[in-house]
Amino acid sequence: MTSDPNARPTTYAADMQAAAQLLLAHSGPVVVLAHENPDGDALGSVLGLSRALRALGKTVYAPLDPPRYLQFLPKEGELCAPLTEWPAGALAAVLDVDNNDPVRVAGADLSEFDGPVINIDHHGTNQRRATVSVVDPSQPATAQLLAELIDALGAEWTPEIATPLLLGLITDTGSFQFASTGPETFRTAARLVEYGGRLGWLNEQRAQNTPTYFYLLREVLGSLEFLHGGEVVLARVDQGMLQRAGAEWEDVEAYVGLLRSAEGSRLAVVAKDLGDRVKFSLRSKGGVSAQNVAVALGGGGHVPAAGATLEGSYPAARARLEAAIAAELERAGPAAG
Repeated sequence: MTSDPNARPTTYAADMQAAAQLLLAHSGPVVVLAHENPDGDALGSVLGLSRALRALGKTVYAPLDPPRYLQFLPKEGELCAPLTEWPAGALAAVLDVDNNDPVRVAGADLSEFDGPVINIDHHGTNQRRATVSVVDPSQPATAQLLAELIDALGAEWTPEIATPLLLGLITDTGSFQFASTGPETFRTAARLVEYGGRLGWLNEQRAQNTPTYFYLLREVLGSLEFLHGGEVVLARVDQGMLQRAGAEWEDVEAYVGLLRSAEGSRLAVVAKDLGDRVKFSLRSKGGVSAQNVAVALGGGGHVPAAGATLEGSYPAARARLEAAIAAELERAGPAAG
């Protein structure tokens, strides 16, 4: 019998304590990193840990550039520009991404770093090669793990720490709609609200859409395709569409979840056609794995949410995407009645 790659590791509790002890014992600066194009889980995890460490008297660098739709959350001066060199005596805390994937880690060049690395992540494809790796793919969000780490650090909970972690849970559970949401997720969310997490404020901020959102939505809907009898919904965005809408590439991510809501769909795909490469964002349901499709394309992620980047033209990338989708639909079988 093979082990479940998404099961909680048997060493999880010890790993969490080891991460907390390493952070507490470290006297130098802590550089807190996440992945490129950070979502709410990446940003929320970075802010939650950074605020807790600063409250404990630690010097923290957090080089992260949040997208426009998340810029309501960080306070002025909390985040910094990408590091051109590592501070002396630094420790790196890499969140929501594998530290062995330096192309995806934003804010600093890990290939030039020889100090201790703590990696906290919930992706099942994580290679677990940090000084201390706390990886639990059974949890829907890295923010869930950060809540446990902050408990282990003994930091005092405040609304400022709880609120970004609550955003992380909301983001990676699809507002608690994904099947990965479990009882522990709700218990953690309840705790964060008890600590002052501003649930209503977060939802109000996330619900605000600029005129650009609607202009770009018009472009996205104009490219819409329903494939495999409506089980797959696909939209393509290119630079010309962005220019007409006055939008940026980071604005495109908002639409893949909307496409996932199409009746009868099991897989939603938004293709960002950058000319020399194509980035696919995938969301799935109904027994279909977005992760399987992404991995077949050299990417990764979770069963309900994943992504991949392919070098080359859109037609070539589209052909590979269609082959991966066909294989996954065959594996998944017909939708349950």
